[in-house]
Order: sequence, then structure tokens, then C-alpha cells
Amino acid sequence: MPYMPQVVTRPDRYRVHADQYAHYQREGYLVVPSLLNQTDVETLRDWADGLYNGQIPVGGHDPYDPEMSAAEKSARVTRIHMLHRNQPVAEWGLLHPRLLDVLEALIGPDVLALQSMLFFNPPGMGGQGWHQDAYYITTYPETLIGAWIALEDVDIENGCLWVAPGSSNEPVYPDAEPFQSVHATEAFDSLPPARNASSLDDEANSLSKVAARYPEIIPVPMKAGDVLFFHSHLLHRSYPNKTKDRFRRAYVCHYCNARSWVPWNHGESYEGDSGNYLHILARGQTHLPYAAPAFGTKVDLPVIDPGKPAAGKRMMAMPDGQMMEM
Repeated sequence: MPYMPQVVTRPDRYRVHADQYAHYQREGYLVVPSLLNQTDVETLRDWADGLYNGQIPVGGHDPYDPEMSAAEKSARVTRIHMLHRNQPVAEWGLLHPRLLDVLEALIGPDVLALQSMLFFNPPGMGGQGWHQDAYYITTYPETLIGAWIALEDVDIENGCLWVAPGSSNEPVYPDAEPFQSVHATEAFDSLPPARNASSLDDEANSLSKVAARYPEIIPVPMKAGDVLFFHSHLLHRSYPNKTKDRFRRAYVCHYCNARSWVPWNHGESYEGDSGNYLHILARGQTHLPYAAPAFGTKVDLPVIDPGKPAAGKRMMAMPDGQMMEM
């Protein structure tokens, strides 16, 4: 039976313009201004403050002590991973319908939610050298995408992201002895290994030389509620927060097409050859296992009527060169 993807309509649905799609495919990133309203941003920011200031427990980190200095607080929770598995607000943010509207257009129609990361980047801290996200999270076919949600205004001074537009066309540079790789072994005649990916030391980080081949490396300043979507091959980085009184809080999530096989679970073990069954189906359908939201966050999955054809007639080429419906 033909497959016709269907969206679930909502009054506040964000509809991606064809020019936005083309920009993402050409440059490897897309900024959508004010995708989240300020009420939703405040929900995420208040939650982040609760984690940072000890009102909300953070598993796997040192317990909060009210006598901690500002530096000790900052060192305690500079970033926190995979919060959507134990925090309802984190799951809600990961599955925010307006985020998924954009993802549905860029990599969909079937979307699997994989990872959540909360970055605080307090004054004097933070920063990450040049890297490619697919170096860390492998999907087959390779359909990974990131969504970087600004929880406050970000600029060069407090550590906004920098990108090398068009570098999404680069292959993913592997380790010298990769445990996993996006590309098949020896598929390339020459694909030098990445050395010290993510290091802030540009001399040590070999991806700095790759990024330097792109003439217009640019900062991406954003307002609270803006979202930056970026391709998993895109070379990107950030610098430490240079301000004395501003944080650079961001909620960063990763997704892939739900038809991709995902042998990844943030370093944790899983059963079988794939971790798909641990990741949340956020939109569409899939033939692979998947998880439902643990905290009951609503996701817009289509209701499929098995008795109704999923698509209409298709055009086929005839021997005389004309096209006809079949």
C-alpha cells in the first residue's frame, strides 16, 4: 500500500517555508526566531534554575550544598545529559510540538527523539571546540539533527554558537580506531582521523583545520525562544562565557528519522543490536521498536485507518513519453 505521511493539525502549528528548508540543506543550519513563546521559555528556565540552585535533585551529581561558592555551584552542574528520562519538564521540552513541527519538515515525516542536554555556561565557564555531532551519535541511515533552544539572549560575549556554513557537506571524521562510524570501513580513499575533537585548543583539535577551509565562519546570536537546528555533520563550536554577570543557558536536543537504526544509548547498555526501543517516537510511524513518553507528554502521532488507502494514484511514465495516472 502506498505510504502518504499525514500531519496532525493544530492551531499553533509551525509551517516550514520552502526557503527555510533549502537554507538548511545548503548551509547545514537553520535559525527559527521565536519558535517557543516566552511562557514556555520561562518554564524551561525556571526548571533549569531549580536544578542549578538545588531545589530539584540532579542524579549522578554531587548533592547541592547551600554553602557552596558560585564557582563550586558552576562546577557541579555545568551541563546535564539525558534529563528527559527522569524529569517531566525535560521530556516536555524534548517533545515540544513546535520543535517537532520543524523537525517533521527537515528530517521527517517520522521523528525519533534521542537525547537531551541542559547547558548552564555560567560566567567564565563553558565552551566547546570544533566538532560534528554524528561523531558521537551514530544513526543508519545518518539522519541525526540537533535543536539548540536559547533560554536567554545569547551573543558573542556570553558564548553563542559559531558555525561553518556548508560544512555539513563534509564526511564525519572518525577516531583513529573508531568503535563506530557513520561511514563504511575504507569507503574513502583518504579520510584523516579526527584528533582531539571538541578541544578548545585549535592546535590540538584537527577539525579546526577543516573548519578553516570555510571562509565565512559565523557567530549565531539568538534571542530567548529562538531555536537553531543544525545538521549532524556541521562543524560548530562555542567559546567560554566572557561576561561577569550573564549565564548562557540552553536546552539542546537531538533527533533522527524514526526509520533509522540507532545503535546508541548515551553510553549505557541496551539489549540486542539497537537502542531504538529506548527512544521516543515523537512524530509519524516506524517499522522499528520505539518508546512512549515516560511522563505522558502528548505526541501527535497519526491515527491510521487500515481500511483506507494511504495515498492516491501516482503518475507513471508511458512508452510514448507521456505521464499517466496509475
